Amino acid sequence: DLAKESAKLQSLQTKQQLGVQALSIANSASSSILSLFR
Repeated sequence: DLAKESAKLQSLQTKQQLGVQALSIANSASSSILSLFR
């Protein structure tokens, strides 16, 4: 079913975007924490 497949793809893309956002947030948080210890 085409609609099901496109829905699957969209949810995967959304999850990927969320993961990327979480990674960038974690990276910036860890770098700011590291700068506190300098």
